Amino acid sequence: MGGSRGESGKKESDPTMNEAITFGLQALVTLIVILDPPGATPLFLSLTGSQSRKAQIRTAWLAAATSLAVISIFALFGQFIVNYLDISIPALQGAGGLLLLLISLELLKGNNEERNREKNLALVPLGTPMLAGPGAIVTIMLFARKVETLSSGVALALAVLAAHIVIGLTLMFVTRIVTLIKEAGVMLLAKIAGLLTAAIAFQMLMTGIKALIA
Repeated sequence: MGGSRGESGKKESDPTMNEAITFGLQALVTLIVILDPPGATPLFLSLTGSQSRKAQIRTAWLAAATSLAVISIFALFGQFIVNYLDISIPALQGAGGLLLLLISLELLKGNNEERNREKNLALVPLGTPMLAGPGAIVTIMLFARKVETLSSGVALALAVLAAHIVIGLTLMFVTRIVTLIKEAGVMLLAKIAGLLTAAIAFQMLMTGIKALIA
């Protein structure tokens, strides 16, 4: 009898844990797709092409840490920040798109040498808005609203941390590409990254404008 009661109690507690695990996995997959580490690699390589590999690795992890900090802040206080400042998500999209557009123009014009020397390179544009952009901010705010139990909250926190570990590892390993493509390859990559970043920026900007006038 006692054994059967223990088993039934265990079965009753399993659904909650299973739901938390499923919730965490959903958040992890969604965040990785939205943050898109492979999509950030052309911009990362073009901006850090003149740095030493050690500096590139440091920049990679600092960019991941910056994105982690931004995402964590909006997960905890996102709704309060948006309400207090009286700003909308479309406005964030428009601002992020405009910032990325300016950066993409610098890349297309070949003015990224000065940016390579900046210590805040990992903060802007890599950490935000390239990684922790409006899409990621909206996503984490939506997931945060769904947190109802301690286990689901822990699952979401672990998912956010795991997603940024993936980002750091991805950017760290692509630094090896620079040794293969040399300076000419980095210059070509900068032009490609500028074009892709401009397209992403324009899409963000147009999405924000459409949402504002809708």
